[in-house]
Amino acid sequence: MPKPSHAGVLLACAAAFAASAVQAADWPSQPIRLVVGSPPGAPSDIVARTLAEQMGSTLGQPLVVENRAGAGLNLAAINVANAKDGHSLLVTSDTIWTVNPRIYRSLGYDPDQDLAPVAVLASFTQMLVCNSGLGVKTVPELLERAKQQTLTYASGGAGVPGHLAAEMFLAATDARMTHIPYRGPGPAITDVVGGQVDCGFLTTPQVLPHVQSGKLNALAVSSAQRSPMAPDVPSAAEVGATGMDATFYQLLAAPAGTPPEVIERLQKAAAQALSTPASQERLGMLDMQAVGGDAQAARELLARTSTAWGAVIDRIGLKVD
Repeated sequence: MPKPSHAGVLLACAAAFAASAVQAADWPSQPIRLVVGSPPGAPSDIVARTLAEQMGSTLGQPLVVENRAGAGLNLAAINVANAKDGHSLLVTSDTIWTVNPRIYRSLGYDPDQDLAPVAVLASFTQMLVCNSGLGVKTVPELLERAKQQTLTYASGGAGVPGHLAAEMFLAATDARMTHIPYRGPGPAITDVVGGQVDCGFLTTPQVLPHVQSGKLNALAVSSAQRSPMAPDVPSAAEVGATGMDATFYQLLAAPAGTPPEVIERLQKAAAQALSTPASQERLGMLDMQAVGGDAQAARELLARTSTAWGAVIDRIGLKVD
């Protein structure tokens, strides 16, 4: 078979580029799926619905939220990674890049090769709370109690933000506590409130009512800065966990191979959606802060946080079958 000429190769490349440009110019040509790895009503679901309401008018097609919960966000990621329709997007936590490849023996996809980060949407944190019956109200008191007796902490499951934040805290303070994983944050919160488990790093909006009722004591938040939702609660770094910053992020991603022009349009539409007062208010009610940032900023963020969480995972030897 004769080899194609150099000119022929150039013509083929030019044709492919032109086809891609036409596709990008015509995009979107149908409704867009916004796939979320959590159930309706969860924070990432609300972020996705906030985007859907705002981005539809900007892009000229409706965005339809589709919930595919389970397997540590992997089910949703696999669905979008394998999508071939050119109109499927993913709203997800940064942990599918920074944590899941390290702890799952088989993912069913490669987040670095199969997904393209589009934008950083919002940041969120966790709050360290203890059952009021434990009698500790500050981090120093907790650390002293942990020297005297075996304490437990709850999370919504192995490898979730609350588990990772707690292990970063224990490493920073050289303390020991026993992890009690649950199937989701709801049961974890219930048992900390009930006193079956001593403490937990849990989502601020869900635990704050129990703090206000006196059933839980709020000791710290996991981020480097205090939470606007609970400004009187110190950061863990302020009160003994030197250098700790367990901040997590929601990102928008597309299947790998999405044209750069489409990525740019999506990033701009997402930034516009998150800048409205209504979006800011809704995020604030979830203890989330709009971040912004394009695809390059997202990749840099993921590289940085992956290093931090890799150290935590290696320390505890976490694996999920």
